[in-house]
Amino acid sequence: MDNIRILLVEDDDVDAEMVIRGFRKSRIGNEITVAENGLQALKILRANGGDEFEKPYIVLLDLNMPRMNGFDFLDELRGDENLKDSIVFVLTTSKADVDRARSYEKNVAGYLVKSEVGPSFTKAVDLLRCYWTTVTLPV
Repeated sequence: MDNIRILLVEDDDVDAEMVIRGFRKSRIGNEITVAENGLQALKILRANGGDEFEKPYIVLLDLNMPRMNGFDFLDELRGDENLKDSIVFVLTTSKADVDRARSYEKNVAGYLVKSEVGPSFTKAVDLLRCYWTTVTLPV
């Protein structure tokens, strides 16, 4: 489904590039927009009343970021009437049970640990491709 946009919320340029490369290597040409923190991601999603970043989209969210971390982003996202049904996958270095539980309390679709998704994030890319070709996303 080429019309599904991806918002990658990631402050580490190397990790962001690896995710983008993983999509390209798997020949997935979906548009990927990168935000360096939660504040920038919210600005992108809210621009012009959300018209610039229309649904369907999937958010790939790092938890540990400056300015607005992933948890604060999720709080803001879930409290926003126009964004609360956003599909979010956490993509993080944290293996902490407390972080995983806290993420799922905010209704994330999945919790992916960067060190466990394979070289070039191939497992994450395969999971997302399967997800959006199987599940009907909100529009």
